[in-house]
Amino acid sequence: MIKIGDKVKFLNDVGGGTVTAFIGKNMVKVENQDGFEVPCLISQLINVDDPALNKGDREVAPSPAEEVISPVVQEEESEGKILAGKDSPHFYFCCVPFDSKNPLGGDIDFYLVNDSNFTLLFRYAHFRENRYETILSGTVPPNSKENLETIGPGDLSDLPEYCFQLLYFSGEEKEWNPAVSKKFKINPVKFYKEKSFQSNSFFSKNALVYQIAENILNTEIDKLTEDDFRKVTKSKLEKVQKKEPPKQQNSEIIEVDLHIHELIDNTAGLSNKEILGIQMDKVETEMHAGIRSRAKRIVFIHGVGQGVLKQEVAKLLKIKFPKYSFQDASFKEYGYGATMVMLRKK
Repeated sequence: MIKIGDKVKFLNDVGGGTVTAFIGKNMVKVENQDGFEVPCLISQLINVDDPALNKGDREVAPSPAEEVISPVVQEEESEGKILAGKDSPHFYFCCVPFDSKNPLGGDIDFYLVNDSNFTLLFRYAHFRENRYETILSGTVPPNSKENLETIGPGDLSDLPEYCFQLLYFSGEEKEWNPAVSKKFKINPVKFYKEKSFQSNSFFSKNALVYQIAENILNTEIDKLTEDDFRKVTKSKLEKVQKKEPPKQQNSEIIEVDLHIHELIDNTAGLSNKEILGIQMDKVETEMHAGIRSRAKRIVFIHGVGQGVLKQEVAKLLKIKFPKYSFQDASFKEYGYGATMVMLRKK
């Protein structure tokens, strides 16, 4: 077990520090040698003070002042039932954090929600480096949900594309429903912001909800007359033409996402050192651009992980931009995953 004040080392990274606080039941804050407090999963730490405690499962022993968190009660999964008014393919991909007010304070559950009267056959996969890896497949009864997987804060630095293949059917139908295929590329920044998670009718907690299938059956489109189809097409074109131009980024505050997949298309063959070099070049380039444009502040979104990228950003700012002060960005907006640099006061 790990306690506040224990000396620890990172299991999958260089260095270590001292445990200063608990974050939920699975994470602690570790103050490293540079004075930064880094959130870490307890399972990724080695207790230096008492190595014998590292054998077997690591249990959390909160200090007397810490509040003991009750275990989460798993929802009883429904067998599924037929409801009135649910005869169109409403399927959703949902991300549900342990605590939506502090999304990075614990694990995040991924669900497939079948909000329809159809029986749903699914394949759920990850796509990265030009390969599909099947994570789960199976059946979701009508008007029920399936837990796909659970990720932790440390997984956000390398998110894959999330892929679905779906077949849906009911007992008796006049039409043959086509298969549905969908991919989702989620920006990790969404998991750092409380406002990304909204109230919904599927979970008692706020969630990030993505729609997989359209809310209209393709068979209904097939019933349109040729004239009706032209009208629908014209209406859609008019909506596209009236679409507002993308909003310009606030020149006062610049956001820079340092996650490597936001900087380059393919990381195949790159070492960790080379990836870090690309990220540091981006920091330096954006700092110079922000200074030239007279921006007020610049926020570098580096994520949590083991805190390596955050430390390197701090070192670069101290060495190459010593006249500009910096600090952790707003916890409400970014959690522990961003650093804000003040470029000018007014």
